[in-house]
Amino acid sequence: MITIVNSNNIHQFGPEMEQVYKLRNQVFVQEKGWANLARPDNREIDQFDNADAVHMLCLIDGNLVGYQRMLPTTKPYLLSSVYPQLCEDELPNDSTTWEWTRYAVLKEHRARGRILSPVANHLLSAIVEWGLQNNITSVVIEMQPLWLLRLVQLHFRVFPLGIAQVIDGEEVLAVQAFFDARTLSRLQEVRGNSVPSITQISSMVG
Repeated sequence: MITIVNSNNIHQFGPEMEQVYKLRNQVFVQEKGWANLARPDNREIDQFDNADAVHMLCLIDGNLVGYQRMLPTTKPYLLSSVYPQLCEDELPNDSTTWEWTRYAVLKEHRARGRILSPVANHLLSAIVEWGLQNNITSVVIEMQPLWLLRLVQLHFRVFPLGIAQVIDGEEVLAVQAFFDARTLSRLQEVRGNSVPSITQISSMVG
């Protein structure tokens, strides 16, 4: 369900990554109205799409239906470089903490009256599976405060890094969310099965 793409194998996923940039443009530029991200080619790409990024693609029959990007906090990342004002104390900076960014799900695969859609569940499960495989225990997220309850319900341990602020017309809160095997069990319980979400495990960190 989830394919991991990083600097080791990104050359094998040219068409899929083009779908990624188009989906990101659809969600963040067209739907959210983040005009500063707009490009003439309708592809949303930024300075963090570099060799350190780990891309997680949710593909169904070769078609991208969901996506998220992970960035190491030991290198420049979105919170540290673009939104440091959201963090009131020391910015997370260690190998066990990565930043979760550019989460995007195709409109027809989003939740309707459920805690998570199947695609969203696989994406979150992939973070935890990937983390457990790579000695990663937490993620930094810039998100709407309404996500707090949802993450707690999914057995993430969530700690705000500052107070919510309005950015681009949207209330945004930076948090650090810790996870472990109990988080994965909860996600599998919500999904109704324990089949791994990641379809390839090797070379998961670039």
